[in-house]
Formats: sequence, C-alpha cells, structure tokens
Amino acid sequence: MSGTSDVPSDEDTPSLEAKRRFIRSTASQADLTQSVDERETHMSWLFFLGDRVLKLKKPVRFPFLDFTTLSAREFYCREEVRLNSRLAPDVYLGVLALHEDRGRLSLLSKDQLPATGRTVDWLVSMRRLPPDRALPALMDLQSVEPRDIDALVGRLVDFYRRAPSIDIAPAEYLTRLRTQQAENRELLMTPRLRLPDAARLLDRFDAALTRWAPLLHERARQGRIVEGHGDLRPEHVWLTQPPVVIDCLEFNERLRQVDPFDEVAFLAMECALADAHWIGQRLVAGCAARLGMAPPPALMALYTAHRALLRARLAMAHLLDSHPRTPHRWPLQAGRYLGRAREALDRLDDPAEAGELIQEGRPGRP
Repeated sequence: MSGTSDVPSDEDTPSLEAKRRFIRSTASQADLTQSVDERETHMSWLFFLGDRVLKLKKPVRFPFLDFTTLSAREFYCREEVRLNSRLAPDVYLGVLALHEDRGRLSLLSKDQLPATGRTVDWLVSMRRLPPDRALPALMDLQSVEPRDIDALVGRLVDFYRRAPSIDIAPAEYLTRLRTQQAENRELLMTPRLRLPDAARLLDRFDAALTRWAPLLHERARQGRIVEGHGDLRPEHVWLTQPPVVIDCLEFNERLRQVDPFDEVAFLAMECALADAHWIGQRLVAGCAARLGMAPPPALMALYTAHRALLRARLAMAHLLDSHPRTPHRWPLQAGRYLGRAREALDRLDDPAEAGELIQEGRPGRP
C-alpha cells in the first residue's frame, strides 16, 4: 500500500519530533507565507499551513484503536478520507506519504508514488475551513441563525437516508449499549477518579436500560441502526454554505453503527451545554419531520443520558494518561456531563415527560 517495496518498522523511522519538525518546515517549501499553526489532539497532530490542514496520527494504542504500526496509520488515513467525504465533500483532499530518501524527508502525493526510498508515515490533507463558521464560535457569539440549523438538518437527513442500514439483532443492539455502560462504570468508579453522585447515576441508567429495553429493541427491529458519523459534536460542525461535518470515527466501525437520533441527541446535548438549547430542539424537530419518524421522548432522554455518561467517562480518562494535559479541566467537564445525565434520567422517571405508555405495569411500545 505504501507504493514502495521497502516498508520500515516504526523503530527504523525518524522520531515523531523529527517528523513534526519537517512538516512545520514545509510552509516555506510550499511557497506559503503564513506561519504554521500546530495543534495537538489526543490522537493526532494538526498542522495549519495556509489554506491546508495536514493531520499526522500519533503512534498510540487505546482500547478502541491501535495506530502503532505504519500500515495501520496508512489504512486509517485512507478511511478518514473515504468516510468523511460523506458529510464533508471537497474538504478531505487525500492522503500524503511522508517519504524518506537518503536521509531527506518529503511529502508525496499519490501521483508521485512509487518513488525511491521509503514511506515512513502518512498524513491526511484537508482544505482549511473558515474558523468563524465553526459551530462553537458561532454559538459563543450567539450568531447562529435558524436557517443555518435548517441547512444542517438538510445535510444530516440526506446523509442518514443514504447511510447503509446495519443488520443487528435487537438483543445485540442493547448489549452494545450495556457494554459501553460497563466501561463507563469501570472508569468512573476507579477509586482515584470517582466523582460525587456517579455511582447513583450509573445505577439509575442501568435500571433505565432494563426498563426501556423494548424501545431499543424496536429501533433495531425497524432497521433504524445505520453507519453514521460516530462523533457528532459541535466542534466538528461548520455552518458554511452548505454545512459540513468533519472528523467522523474512522477508526472504529462498531462505534459508527448508531441510531440517527442517538447522534442527534448527542449534538443537541452538546449545544445545550453551550446554552443554545434551541439549536437541539430545532435539530430534533427538523430531522424527525424530514425523516418521517418522530422519536419517542423516552428514547431521546435515554440516548441523552447514555451520551452524557459516555462523555463523562472520556473526560475523566484523560487523567489516566502518564502526563495529562490540563488536568484541572476534566473533573469539571465530567461534572457537567453528569448533570446532563441526571436531567435526562429525571425525565425518564416522569411518565408525562417520557411519554410512557402503561400496559400491565410495563412501558409499552412507542
């Protein structure tokens, strides 16, 4: 896949720091006058060079991904381009090879391969999006317009209509949610990370999954589970014309297999955390109307609690890193998500709010 017969092990390649230094230097090589802005994420380094962004995946391993080999990083770079073309056409430009020949590094496009020497890493090349049209920036300025959200609804609805349906047994769909909940419990109840009220909320959500299992079973039986985005957060949404959504979960197919309203509930929750409740309400209503299926209120509350607990877990997981960045930030963020989980579970405990149908003392089918 590398375009050469010489495929090195990571031990033989330049260090990550050497790769970063070279990529930063490419601004002058590409005749760009702007300075290079470099940003670190949990799994990648991003380099902003003029009107382009280059992404270099870190050679890291987590329970949900493994980027430790060169072949894995190439595969997932290509998957990132392929999958993100669904919601961000023309943003993902392709994959570049970081190539070494006689000690000199260069960035080569597909048309320049094969070449003498060896490929030592891979990068995703993207078109740089206008920062002032990012959804978080617009929410901060209270500049989001209803027509912007309606356009986003159109983009999402078209995406979900085209998304492949996942053939999953109802019991398996529920099992996946229970598995994620078990992972939430394991981390959030780690003695040195334990948060106030986490145990009670985890217990309440376990009970809610059991109580509302028929609702979740029905979603799978109806074929509502699709290959979605997997990480539909405001920081991945740009309200350009038309809107685009970037940075899907390219590294885990199972985590992309979702109910569209699970993803929409997630985005709505994140907007509510930014004091933009109306955005989530408009998203849910718009998607329900255009997809021709209004989700039961209980389903949306269940998905909201699920996503809130998951995000609390991911926030606290940063503190398990050997050198966590901004360690003071994560307990505060996790606490805010636990608050959202509590609100959603309270709605599930209110029959009027949840839209509960009582049949012989059990929740009825929606």
